[in-house]
Amino acid sequence: MSSLFIVALGFLMLGTAFLSGLFGMAGGLILIGALLAVMPVPMAMVLHAITQMASNGWRALLWARYIQWRPVAVYMMGCAIALLAWSFTGSVPDKPIALLMLGTTPFLVRLMPPALRPDPASLWQGACYGSVCMTLMLMTGVSGPLVDTFFLGGQFGRREIVATKASCQVGSHLAKLIYFGGIIDQAALISPELIVIAVATSILGATLARRFLDAMTDRQFRTWAGRLISTIAGCYIFYGGWLLWSAH
Repeated sequence: MSSLFIVALGFLMLGTAFLSGLFGMAGGLILIGALLAVMPVPMAMVLHAITQMASNGWRALLWARYIQWRPVAVYMMGCAIALLAWSFTGSVPDKPIALLMLGTTPFLVRLMPPALRPDPASLWQGACYGSVCMTLMLMTGVSGPLVDTFFLGGQFGRREIVATKASCQVGSHLAKLIYFGGIIDQAALISPELIVIAVATSILGATLARRFLDAMTDRQFRTWAGRLISTIAGCYIFYGGWLLWSAH
């Protein structure tokens, strides 16, 4: 990799970490798209996992007192079940179908009856969403708008949402790192300098976003987060549909 490419990648990681630090979402989606465009899939997944573990881990530390630990534990149980199941297959499903699933699930969730609406405080929902989101993570590299919709569905404030989701994402990206770096392709190694840049920019971006998150109200956070989810989900549907159409 050239020095110019590494510098450009560093700025991209910084920007996406800032976006994720502000809303707890969207940054990872942009980053994985860029990495998949310039790297083999296993290597892109490994670097993305390292970057997101650093970004989410630092964000969780910054807002540690707001973490809701029971939802984290239940969600991670669901992730572990999905990782175990996929480890036996060692496969990566068709990308267009996975993208369409990512895009449509948030809209389907909104159509559910009130009794089944997302609630991160629910034990059975946490396990179910953890399994489904981990499956999507292994299929596409991100769990996308679905996990965001889940955490926005309860009564948590913006800090609780960002902190709790970040804690969950550390575990799910660690599982992705194990899957793609250990099970799928053990040769998907990343250079040490790129790892240092990924970790440093992720921490800096999350730190810079803290002041902006503090300045927002819960209503503003939910409004803009909802718009982001709809926009990202729409992009998933468009991209997945385009890939499916072009394949024929």
